[in-house]
Amino acid sequence: MLAIAFLAPVRAWAWSRAHRFMQGGKAAASTALSSSQAGLQQVAHAANGHATQASRVARRYGKWMLMAMSLLAGMPLLALALHQWQQLDGFDHTRSHEVNEQVAALLHGEQLVAPPPLPPELFTTREVEQAIPFVHQASRQWELLDEDFRQRMLLAFKLMREQHGIEMVLLEGYRSPERQAQLAAMGPQVTQAGAFESYHQYGLAADCAFMINGRIVVSEANPQAARAYDLLGGIAKSLGLTWGGDWRSLKDLGHVELSRPGVLRTRTAGAAPASSQAH
Repeated sequence: MLAIAFLAPVRAWAWSRAHRFMQGGKAAASTALSSSQAGLQQVAHAANGHATQASRVARRYGKWMLMAMSLLAGMPLLALALHQWQQLDGFDHTRSHEVNEQVAALLHGEQLVAPPPLPPELFTTREVEQAIPFVHQASRQWELLDEDFRQRMLLAFKLMREQHGIEMVLLEGYRSPERQAQLAAMGPQVTQAGAFESYHQYGLAADCAFMINGRIVVSEANPQAARAYDLLGGIAKSLGLTWGGDWRSLKDLGHVELSRPGVLRTRTAGAAPASSQAH
């Protein structure tokens, strides 16, 4: 800086360089401005071309475009108007439907508790022993029954009591294969099923009776018991159970079972499955 201030030759050289630099900057700026103007002219020309083409399309297809836009805008309005005008019954979530309360209780997982055991002397009457041979050997343990079947039977007991005022009694539930063979040896009038040929062996069957006037009544000769058996049959079937009163042979009014295909053992290889009516 001191050389430029006090030495004339240096100051002249610096001024010459600065002048050249300024002249070069002006030339570059002029060139850039010219290029920008040319670019803007090209852009404007292209935009003008597109606008002209769009105008031609609008003049040629304008009517159809207007109709399509009106249709698209009007469809939601039409749907809203129809919705307010009429509600479809099939989608009315407030509509009530008839429900089988017994089955609904099962589906909702209502867990019923078995009643307390009755005094053993109630089962030693002549009537009970004629219905259930060797009744002292019969199991009345609810916990030995299949869980699904047990809940259905307990619900049947509950409905009989609450809807009809009838107390039911479990005479025999699970039956061992040895006991089944013992009963089969007594003849077809007792049972037609051998060991493992009855749902009793799988905890899927139960023999029931009724408590009437403080004693267990089995015989349908009693008018109250006869009516109770009919009511039991209807309730059992509503719960998906099989009632022995519907069997064509060897009717067993107190017998209820939950049939499951493929459970019962066949008598011989290749023979048909044992009938569920065998008891």
